[in-house]
Amino acid sequence: MEIAFNVIVERDEEGFYVATVPELRGCHTQARSLDDLMERVREAIDLCLEEQGRPISSSEFVGVQRITVKL
Repeated sequence: MEIAFNVIVERDEEGFYVATVPELRGCHTQARSLDDLMERVREAIDLCLEEQGRPISSSEFVGVQRITVKL
């Protein structure tokens, strides 16, 4: 059985890539490169599934919007 997960990828102030899996509470990891990040996030998902079981959310991912505001 296969399950697809949404992964949010950001870059922090120190240049690390950070991945978060919203469907799995507390499931996140970081790495210096995107290739390493994708490997690590798969490992993190496996660990979270072992601990938590099935995903907590069954909501449909719609997308991400970037909005600029004046300060």
